[in-house]
Amino acid sequence: MFLSKIVDAITGKKVKGTVVLMKKNVLDFTDIKASVVDEVVEFLGKKVSFQLISSSVHDDPENGLHEGKLSNPAYLENWLTHITPIIAGESTFSVTFEWDHEEFGVPGAFIINNFHLNEFFLKSLTLEDVPNHGKIHFICNSWIYPASKYKSDRIFFANQAYLPSDTPEPLRKYRENELVTLRGDGTGKLEEWDRVYDYAYYNDLGDPDKGKEYARPVLGGSSEYPYPRRGRTGREPTKTDPNSESRVPSLMSLDIYVPRDERFGHVKMSDFLTFFLKSIMQTLLPGFEGLFDNTPNEFDSFEDVLKLYEGGIKLPEGPLLKTITDSIPSEILKDILQTDGQGLLKYPTPQVIQEDKFAWRTDEEFGRETLAGTNPVLISRLQEFPPKSNLDRNIYGNQNSTITREQIEDKLDGLTVDEAIKTNRLFILNHHDFVMPLLRRINMSTNTKTYASRTLLFLQDTETLKPVAIELSLPHPNGDQFGIVSKVYKPSDQGVEGSIWQLTKAYAAVNDSGTHQLISHWLNTHAVMEPFVIATNRQLSVLHPIHKLLQPHFHDTMNINALARQTLINGDGFIEKFLFPAKYSMEMSAVAYKDWVFNEQALPADLIKRGMAVEDSISPFGIRLLIQDYPYAVDGLKIWSTIKIWVTEYCNFYYKSDDTVQKDNELQAWWKEIREEGHGDKKDEPWWPKMQTLQELIDSCTIIIWIASALHAAVNFGNYSYGGYLVNRPSLSRKFMPEPGSAEYEELKINPDKVFLKTVVPQQLTLLGMSVLELLSRHASDTLYLGQNDSPEWTKDQEPLLAFERFGKKLSDIENQIIQMNGDHKKWKNRSGPVKVPYTLLFPTGEEGLTGKGIPNSVSI
Repeated sequence: MFLSKIVDAITGKKVKGTVVLMKKNVLDFTDIKASVVDEVVEFLGKKVSFQLISSSVHDDPENGLHEGKLSNPAYLENWLTHITPIIAGESTFSVTFEWDHEEFGVPGAFIINNFHLNEFFLKSLTLEDVPNHGKIHFICNSWIYPASKYKSDRIFFANQAYLPSDTPEPLRKYRENELVTLRGDGTGKLEEWDRVYDYAYYNDLGDPDKGKEYARPVLGGSSEYPYPRRGRTGREPTKTDPNSESRVPSLMSLDIYVPRDERFGHVKMSDFLTFFLKSIMQTLLPGFEGLFDNTPNEFDSFEDVLKLYEGGIKLPEGPLLKTITDSIPSEILKDILQTDGQGLLKYPTPQVIQEDKFAWRTDEEFGRETLAGTNPVLISRLQEFPPKSNLDRNIYGNQNSTITREQIEDKLDGLTVDEAIKTNRLFILNHHDFVMPLLRRINMSTNTKTYASRTLLFLQDTETLKPVAIELSLPHPNGDQFGIVSKVYKPSDQGVEGSIWQLTKAYAAVNDSGTHQLISHWLNTHAVMEPFVIATNRQLSVLHPIHKLLQPHFHDTMNINALARQTLINGDGFIEKFLFPAKYSMEMSAVAYKDWVFNEQALPADLIKRGMAVEDSISPFGIRLLIQDYPYAVDGLKIWSTIKIWVTEYCNFYYKSDDTVQKDNELQAWWKEIREEGHGDKKDEPWWPKMQTLQELIDSCTIIIWIASALHAAVNFGNYSYGGYLVNRPSLSRKFMPEPGSAEYEELKINPDKVFLKTVVPQQLTLLGMSVLELLSRHASDTLYLGQNDSPEWTKDQEPLLAFERFGKKLSDIENQIIQMNGDHKKWKNRSGPVKVPYTLLFPTGEEGLTGKGIPNSVSI
């Protein structure tokens, strides 16, 4: 045997490899079904086999095809304890293949079979010294179930990218068959080991079998409720409505189907367990409504609210609390209750009140948050006066604004309205057309009592915005066709008028919170991105360079969206409880999707559309901002430009001409499916790129990466910084404006803060809302940020690797520029404002926790 090994070494008939994997119980400890913990050594023997596939051409006389030869099966050998794992729980094994280089050529793929009892996570296989080739890396990052669960072989390819036409002939069949497997056949219920990516309507938000009040309309597939598609699960329809899909029971919410490799890792899953337990603690425990004082479910003062962060509130004692806390591991309980064992309910202090507890109430801060808060993507320049509505006049009557010149000209620093418009000094935060079509139903059939708002803001010489008028509108009591009943409110800081003005800003903030969460955040990042994830996995092989480019920006998106359908955006879920449209929330996002245009998601196009910038060939990025101190746009344009340069360099390496783009059959199928299936309700829109030129490919990939990374970061990770103090960004209102002569109007004169607090979010929903916003705003410890990749060997091609290094370096330079600008308070007043919260939402790198900075690669929370 010793002599045989020497001969094999000389003739090159053995190839050594290293396999990195993780056991199921390491990564998936939340699965209570995994009752048997496998020892690492149990993988040895003939439990896991590998077969290399040659990428060199060999004739097959039986079928006339050229296909790669297979090696004999090889099995895991030694558990390599001397190799320090990068991640706790990783196990590294050696494997030896019989491989004659002269006969087989270069390995291009391998087949793996798991004859073990349970699934495991395969991270990578590295061949150490392939003759005449050196190292070959196979980046896997995939769950491997027992072979009996699969209808086709599990196959992994080396990290060399190929356009379809350049694929080595022996690998073509494997490349094509793998895509067929991932598409599935469109039938049946999908199980946890399935790897199928397919489309469905949003028809699982309601639960009509529980009663009519729990039914919700199907989103997608109709002109009334168009919507992006979500991942198919194949569950049975409900008994009551064959068009609605049955829901996963609440206790199994974390098991809703997404392809197994799209599931959260253990770190993020533990975050969600914590959230669910927090929700139980705060919504089920009797006595929580009376935590504060003798007025159930109401805050009596802002001091009551501040107790949540400062001193903490003693939890009610009793058998139910003890039963719940006894069943929760102590380390999780400590995180849930934010306590050191004293039984106090505490929350982190939101940034908006860390430096000054009252600066949020100023008009200057109200205006600044439209440019640098958590929803800086809605403000637009006013280009006509009075503001007009785009709602159908035949249905809704005259919906144009009733604001007059006389009401605002004393606030324009000596300018007339026409002069202010001409000099680009008037701006509008316009929620009217989003809200009005649903407002009558919202106010009549939910606990909400609110308005549709328009807010006019004036750009001062200091480059700061101040609100000059807010219009609050209601549907006409005689019917929609009669238009609106509106009232215009002006700024005041004195007496009852000052209290009325604070309430007016709160109603506008309620509108902004709802449109932010439902449209800017959920629809325009989470929902629109999922079809791209699905289509990429169905139509672009993992060998495809565009798959390699985009895949990091899809991490965890399907899983977070599935969990959202199960617990957040579903009928009677958190969103309906927490936001003003209540049970009409998702309908509002569907109406907004009618106006969604892919090309306008590009940041420069968006800024120009909103009138916040104009084209200018001599300005950086080709556009000139009309508010120079617009932190979201200033930082965003730098990030946008850097992404585009990276994508351009990457695509130019693989595509040498427009003809190459046109003849790429996988790319063309991918883009066709995105338009006709994933965003099928918009398949006939003329604005879709045709994907016939290299520039169209570059522009489209840049938009996809921008949405998944920077846009999502800008509209999500400030949630707790600004909304964790819910009186700053209330999400619903329960009472209309007090009218002169009413008891509440008289109370407003005496105790304005109490009236304010009785109008906005109640105690119990405040607790639940803060828990959710805290979860959404946290970065997990395993987060990868823009410019980072989980493997240095993600591609073999050196030029793209060097371009990626340059990408990271440019992002680092942007970080330094942001730090410098944030420190110059005199020049850049909107970067921190009265509340002294520096603008770091587009700071490229971040840290674990509630930091308010960092751009994760993907829509992952």
